[in-house]
Amino acid sequence: MASTIFRSALLGSHRLVHSSPALSHRTKLVSCLFSRKEFHARAAHTSYRTFCRVPPVMASSVVGTKVNFSTQTLSTNEPVVSVDWLHANLREPDMKVLDASWYMPAEQRNPIQEYQVAHIPGALFFDVDGISDRTTSFPAFCLRHLSKEDYLYQLPHMLPSEEAFAAAVSALGIENKDGLVVYDGKGIFSAARVWWMFRVFGHDRVWVLDGGLPRWRASGYDVESSASGDAILKASAASEAIEKVYQGQAVQPITFQTKFQPHLIWTLEQVKENIENKTYQHIDARSKDRFDGTAPEPRKGIRSGHVPGSKCIPFGQMLDSSQTLLPAEELKKQFDQQDSLTDTMGVNLVKMSIVIRPLLYDRSYHFVTGNHDDAFCDLTSYVAAGISLESPVVTSCGTGVTAAILALGLHRLGKTDVAVYDGSWTEWGGHPDTPVDASDAQ
Repeated sequence: MASTIFRSALLGSHRLVHSSPALSHRTKLVSCLFSRKEFHARAAHTSYRTFCRVPPVMASSVVGTKVNFSTQTLSTNEPVVSVDWLHANLREPDMKVLDASWYMPAEQRNPIQEYQVAHIPGALFFDVDGISDRTTSFPAFCLRHLSKEDYLYQLPHMLPSEEAFAAAVSALGIENKDGLVVYDGKGIFSAARVWWMFRVFGHDRVWVLDGGLPRWRASGYDVESSASGDAILKASAASEAIEKVYQGQAVQPITFQTKFQPHLIWTLEQVKENIENKTYQHIDARSKDRFDGTAPEPRKGIRSGHVPGSKCIPFGQMLDSSQTLLPAEELKKQFDQQDSLTDTMGVNLVKMSIVIRPLLYDRSYHFVTGNHDDAFCDLTSYVAAGISLESPVVTSCGTGVTAAILALGLHRLGKTDVAVYDGSWTEWGGHPDTPVDASDAQ
């Protein structure tokens, strides 16, 4: 059966368009989606240097100051590494680099095609949609065959079973002894989810590349164009291994042993219970408009609003303008409960919100935090945050991707036990009997 990753690569286009004349080799993928003919990728492997050279820029990561030492001794207390550290340690024998790029459907970006055009040398492709639970999601080509009821309840890229995850990452050639650096094509986005996935399955020696591929390229480091049979076939094998496990077939060899950490992942039932007992602080990483229910959800059939008792901290508040993780002292400001908050110009936001709060809800006045669309939020998101780092936290978002960015930020602050609600709003808002709150200020 053709793998999910190759189906994704061919959706909308059957050839790659290189963004640079230096990329002279083109991928040739010859197949038919529905004939079950085997896909073929012509082996080609090119490395080139970016045309614009700029001095390397140090990331905000503390780890970025440490070069030339093994991932065996690299601290897991710090969740990110800088591009300078990775460049200095790229050839370490005990380290593997994963391109975990994933994009919202509306962005119309194809991560496997972009990987083939340009990726960090030696990086493997980790298919976020492909390495997922097969009982709650469907491959893209199946969507047109789903009933309306089934379509509304499909949950994308949910965490796979232990056996399925072990089979998939083993197919990628990953072993328990490996240190992993995960990156994506936006800076820090989907890489945070893959960081969380490995931690859920007991692998702590995993880090996110601070600033991702954009920062790597801006620092003048090499990228690689590859239709290499090895990298692409490993990615294909990972998706096929998942399918086999869910079909009850044995997969060998298994080089990665999981050790499930149930405290890092939450279910719908746990969120329901938390509404009543309020043991955990629930933080929603979606935009304030989506949280308030004043903006429609991007997926059809999903109600607008938020889980009762949850608080909104849009994930963009974890990042600076270059999409790198904020320093610890800045992150702490995003979570701390304060009687008054002051913006960068010295304006007391609490007092200011009392004066202009009625004006905010005409949706014409917003503050910008970061440079991502989902990072727009009005004053009330700052005023209402009030998260105590001394109490347990669970995070959620739309589909369990950006919730992991909040977990990443909290990890930098020493809070390493943050749970992620995997189904997030797509599950909660699509369920018929879950309570939903929305802003009462219209």
